[in-house]
Amino acid sequence: MAANPTKPSGQTGKMKKDESLLGKLGGTLVRKKIKEVSDLQEDGKNAINAPLLYAGPELLPEDTLLEENAERTILDPTSREDLNFKDLQKVLIDWINSELEEDRIIVKDLEEDLYDGQVLQKLFEKLSGHKLNVAEVTQSEIGQKQKLQTVLEAVNGVLRPLDWNTEWSVDSIHSKNLVSIVYLLLALAIYYAAPIRLPEHVSVKVIVVKKKEGILQTAHVTKHLTSTTTEMMIGRSERDAFDTLLDHAPDKLNVVKTSLITFVNTHLNKLNLEVTELESQFADGVYLVLLMGLLENYFVPLYNFYLTPESFEQKVHNVSFAFELMQDGGLQKPKARPEDVVNLNLKSTLRVLYNLFTNYKNSE
Repeated sequence: MAANPTKPSGQTGKMKKDESLLGKLGGTLVRKKIKEVSDLQEDGKNAINAPLLYAGPELLPEDTLLEENAERTILDPTSREDLNFKDLQKVLIDWINSELEEDRIIVKDLEEDLYDGQVLQKLFEKLSGHKLNVAEVTQSEIGQKQKLQTVLEAVNGVLRPLDWNTEWSVDSIHSKNLVSIVYLLLALAIYYAAPIRLPEHVSVKVIVVKKKEGILQTAHVTKHLTSTTTEMMIGRSERDAFDTLLDHAPDKLNVVKTSLITFVNTHLNKLNLEVTELESQFADGVYLVLLMGLLENYFVPLYNFYLTPESFEQKVHNVSFAFELMQDGGLQKPKARPEDVVNLNLKSTLRVLYNLFTNYKNSE
């Protein structure tokens, strides 16, 4: 019988085809395995190096260049755009410009205008009344840091008796750390009883970067910049006789109050007005405005203030207007805030009236 020549040939072709398919599959599997191993090695490499290289979307390259155990705080971009934080910066900028108006210094940006120590020097000298022994103009980084060192030592010396938590340093201010700059300005504003209304409950988020054993560690932290107005007022040290009187000599305080009542009534009686309670009767600003007119011998037009104020804003307007009249009369701008007088703060009211007493006590 003749053999079938096509059968073996078909089997051989099938075997070759199967071998080819297995070869392709094997090659694919091998290449896939090699790629998986390569990817795994790359992932492992990245996992090892990530802490050293991590910058994240919030960090700049210079923020990761730290010495061992060094730490840097960076403001979170979302907090930089926070409206309350922007409002706080505006209040502080306006306050600085008001204080340094005579020096013709205009601050527009806290980071760019305060980092070299020049404005901070002028501000502290104006608030404290003490001249610092520093060079007036310093262009070099070393000179700027030396000036900052002198200014911050003076500030910290003033705040030290209060155990103030200093959230600033020469390096943080000079590196334009906005949070540190704001903390420093808030401390000065509160300590020296700046006549401004600080926004309440302002907080920001910061990224704290620290290098430990060659590895960068990051953490997100919330910094509380301001609390309530009352709590911030407690932190004030206004360094005048009324603090001592209120805390330690209430009997002498009554003598001072009696003298001030006699003084204001000497003038207000001309309008058939009389004061018996200093805390409450000056709170709406009406008597303050009328008293200034009497002391300076002019009539205050009724359209300039609210004769019968009802809202908090109207009362603040009256007290603020009285403060303007005081400045027009040559007196320094009162340290007390109009809002504090309206809120029946005794020390604030006493300071305002005592300032009038010392300047007009000989007036008829």
